[in-house]
Amino acid sequence: MYKLEKASSICQIRLERRLPSYWRVTFDHPPLNIFGPETIPQLNEIITGLETDEDVKVVVFDSVVEGFFLTHYDFLARLEDSTNLPPGPTGLQALPDMLARLSRAPVVSIVSIRGRATGVGSELALASDMRFASREKAILSQWEVGAGLVPGGGPLARLPRLIGRGRALEVLLGADDIRGDLAELYGYVNRSLPDAELDGFVDALAMRIASFDKQAIAETKRLVNAASLPSDAEIAPEWDAFIAAVARPAARNRIKALMERGFHRPGDVENRLGYYVGQIGGYAT
Repeated sequence: MYKLEKASSICQIRLERRLPSYWRVTFDHPPLNIFGPETIPQLNEIITGLETDEDVKVVVFDSVVEGFFLTHYDFLARLEDSTNLPPGPTGLQALPDMLARLSRAPVVSIVSIRGRATGVGSELALASDMRFASREKAILSQWEVGAGLVPGGGPLARLPRLIGRGRALEVLLGADDIRGDLAELYGYVNRSLPDAELDGFVDALAMRIASFDKQAIAETKRLVNAASLPSDAEIAPEWDAFIAAVARPAARNRIKALMERGFHRPGDVENRLGYYVGQIGGYAT
């Protein structure tokens, strides 16, 4: 295992090539695995590798940070650090660009969710091909509406296709935590498994797929994509709506109220974000 070398920022992602055909990508940004502008070039390097490497057939995303798979965007970062990033190869802004490219890469992408997949973590899961969750420890959430925001990484286009309109609106507008067993029932994840079985199941599936012919994998995925993926034009407005929402007083007041209670710090707010976004309305108008 080795870490991607980044001179300008702390490495937040580890890449392990278990086989030439099987990669593991591990989020390692304690204590909360918050995703910020400095994470974008690190994830982009991974996705570019998945697009161009001739041998890789399957990639698994996981985390070594206890309680957190990958969480929300970094609201302590300067907004211009995000808005000044150039568009990616799809023409989308950096984060939705990477997620769209991951969905189309000629490689099978699997997320193994143990802990909170909140905001960006949920969006990465939705952009991946398969999602598996710890029944006891996984929590998925699109919490943004509860803080006066609009989700920006593609879930408005992807989630209704995956779980249906009514359930998608429940997840998005309810802005609450969805635990592994309910996520499985809704189709938000492929399966939830007992925590002790999650790693073995995902590794066995990845190894099985890695043993198959890459062209057959890529062609099958390409044709499934044609029948199921949203277009870039459907995803593009989400990031613009997210950035516009961040600047609105309603969102600023709600984020401030969350910060005062412990948002962005280890503790109960980050552990139960769905609960807390439901508590701040009367204090953040």
